[in-house]
Amino acid sequence: MKLIQFATDSGAELRQGLLTSRGAVDVSPLIQSGHNPQEKMQWLIDNFENLRPALKEQEAGGEAIPVDMVRLGPPLPRPGKIVNCIANYWEHAQREPRELNMFLKNSDAVVGPGDVVRLPEFTEPWAFMHEAELAVIFRGPSKYVSEENWRDAVFGYTCMIDVTARGEGRFTWKKGSWMGKSFDTFAPIGPCIVTADEIADPNDLHVQFWNDGQLRHNYNTDDMEHRVPELVAFVTSFMTMNSGDVLSCGTNHEGLGFIQHGETLEISIQGIGSMKLTVDDPLRRSWERGIYMGEDSTHHEAVRRYRPDTVLRPSDASIDS
Repeated sequence: MKLIQFATDSGAELRQGLLTSRGAVDVSPLIQSGHNPQEKMQWLIDNFENLRPALKEQEAGGEAIPVDMVRLGPPLPRPGKIVNCIANYWEHAQREPRELNMFLKNSDAVVGPGDVVRLPEFTEPWAFMHEAELAVIFRGPSKYVSEENWRDAVFGYTCMIDVTARGEGRFTWKKGSWMGKSFDTFAPIGPCIVTADEIADPNDLHVQFWNDGQLRHNYNTDDMEHRVPELVAFVTSFMTMNSGDVLSCGTNHEGLGFIQHGETLEISIQGIGSMKLTVDDPLRRSWERGIYMGEDSTHHEAVRRYRPDTVLRPSDASIDS
């Protein structure tokens, strides 16, 4: 199933629903009342198995509203935690795997489909970039989950754009603190949560990202250095992951590029769906369009240009074109 938050009127509180081939189906009458939209989705995650028969019935025959007549919100408007992997993709490099590491991202940075990524009026970060990522949605409380039992902790999956301020090259601004990833609106999530039973293998999904129609990220999640079972075991060894908490799995940096005022961003992940957002920059700054090709780029052409001795691993999924 695909779980959504939606509204039929501008400014109305989000309701919980199912995204079907027929449109958006309202299931909010099944949800315990008295909570905000985030808490309602967490309650739905916690009670999903008991509600499954009623949800299946609504999915098959509930009244559907055409998707173009509703406003989709982020499926998790304010998660308790957003944990992001640092790097975590091979990017065709011939080397030993890097040490697994993660950081926390500001939960108030969440926005959803159709929203606006607003660049801050800071002049110190030299630029802003997109990172298209697969995100894991937890059911909890989950603590000390083994790699063998990773599925016990996973409720579903969604798309996330890890918007990032850069200090120099492609290094995150405020290097070491990760503050450059936590400006308001820098965590677009959506368009839905796909339940885990719909995704046979989260490490075999195609991720794509377009900026004004220009394809940039174009990779498969089988390129992860540390795969989803290991990520689940790692993060739950440090902290309890509760229902609705988000773990973003990192990105393949070969397709990085700048974002700037007036552009339309679109992310799409196989089996989950796609969402679009726009960019607003009050300072109207501009940067070179296209895939980032600086000296620290991992795009093949840049690697060959600046690091000719580097051995690249061949792959049918190469994005050289």
